[in-house]
Amino acid sequence: MKVKEGSKIRNLMGFAMARMGQEATRRIVFSGCGRAVTKTVTCVEIMKRKLGGLHQVTKVQYKTVREVWESRDPQPEGGPADHLTVHKNVPSICILLSKDPLDPSQMGYQPPDPPGGLWTEEGEEAQEERSGSSLKGVKRRLASPPHEGEEQNAKKPPLQD
Repeated sequence: MKVKEGSKIRNLMGFAMARMGQEATRRIVFSGCGRAVTKTVTCVEIMKRKLGGLHQVTKVQYKTVREVWESRDPQPEGGPADHLTVHKNVPSICILLSKDPLDPSQMGYQPPDPPGGLWTEEGEEAQEERSGSSLKGVKRRLASPPHEGEEQNAKKPPLQD
């Protein structure tokens, strides 16, 4: 999947998810450069969360892009056209997602996420999680800020240089 700056994530994911839903498709590659790098990573993270159990290998590099800027002003007869050539190094990323195990010693390898995910569990919801009836995270109430006149018991640790 070639991800571009103007690509819509909905369109990319619709095509990619349909492809990975087929039994014959075992792997998919997402690639993007420049401003499309973050969109590429977003697509991969969405797919990993929706499908689960995907092995990942990530390659990051820089590509040199040549841009030519030409003047719009008309040139005198026989004169050369004014233009400016710029060589830019832009970041590029290529991410392989596979249903099959990949070589864990390969640089950039990430194993599949654990089935429970990274959510913390508490009380009844922890029991539901273990029984498999619920896969949602736990929401916790924020501690209320201290009121005026109340002192906080906890001291802040000193800053380290």
